[in-house]
Amino acid sequence: MIYLAMAVAFAASILLTPLVRKLAFRIGAVDRPNYRKVHASIMPRIGGLAIFGAFLIGYFFLRPQDEHSTGILIGALIIIITGFLDDMFEITAKAKIVGQLAAAIVVVSWGGLQIDAINIPFVGVQFDFGYLSIPITIIWIIGITNAINLIDGLDGLAAGVSTIALITISVMAIIMGDPFVMATAAILAASSAGFLFFNFHPAKIFMGDTGSLFLGFMIAVLALLGFKNVAFISLIIPVIMLGVPISDTFFAIVRRIRMKQKVTAPDKSHLHHCLLRAGFSHRQTVLIIYGLAALFGVAAILFSQATVWGSIILLVVMLLAIELFVEIIGLAGANYRPLLNFVRMIGK
Repeated sequence: MIYLAMAVAFAASILLTPLVRKLAFRIGAVDRPNYRKVHASIMPRIGGLAIFGAFLIGYFFLRPQDEHSTGILIGALIIIITGFLDDMFEITAKAKIVGQLAAAIVVVSWGGLQIDAINIPFVGVQFDFGYLSIPITIIWIIGITNAINLIDGLDGLAAGVSTIALITISVMAIIMGDPFVMATAAILAASSAGFLFFNFHPAKIFMGDTGSLFLGFMIAVLALLGFKNVAFISLIIPVIMLGVPISDTFFAIVRRIRMKQKVTAPDKSHLHHCLLRAGFSHRQTVLIIYGLAALFGVAAILFSQATVWGSIILLVVMLLAIELFVEIIGLAGANYRPLLNFVRMIGK
């Protein structure tokens, strides 16, 4: 049944996207070019409605059940409304955060989804978050939601990276024996993949904040569902599988602090901007980031099956590789090269 539900969601996405595209032009939900945008023509930008609609069709076709399902759907609806309002009227960043906060609170309060504690390896100590468990969970949901939103800068980028992350989550759910997360992630991946037929370069429609916030929210919640109240090493798995958006967001913050700018200030130095400046084409840049997202996904799966020491070694190698890549492409700023400078100093 799961494969049939995925096929239904995939087909629904392909059928709904052209209809949403016509609606976007009719109601004026369009993205106009400016100095920060890569596209040069007016584009419809509420494609997330097609992803959401296709997901609902596939979801209710299969009807996966879980104590958190109602809260997740209500939270997703709040996120869709928030994103749609931004695509239509360009609401303030504070207003968007309020919508995300409301959605996160619904998920946390409805089914009690929260990170209560972690077990620290080697010392055998469990650290209980206590009253901090709810704020930490909300921060995770809002953080990942915005991380997906920030990478939505090229045709097909956010949809492709999200699809890869959702496939990884679905595979991890199979390993961990969680049918609800597996089914929900797989249906959403199929919905996002169907949208890619119209969103890959050259795109005919953008997902807009309606789509990027929705995908980010769902990825954050589904990734969290399988890893709450687990060992510290296991808690790193969702961070690894979302390595591309998390790394891009983290180094954007580092870059803006170094440049003495506001953390929320927009710029043209995200991962995709750096690769474009390095001489890669639009399509090549997107495919490179797809490859990076897939590598993070495979690393997360390997990480989940490794021993504690194996996990630590893999994590150290990954962190060094990420740092080296960031310095080479200038993701944290042109003059940010501590690791490269250290290697050169040793080589002298």
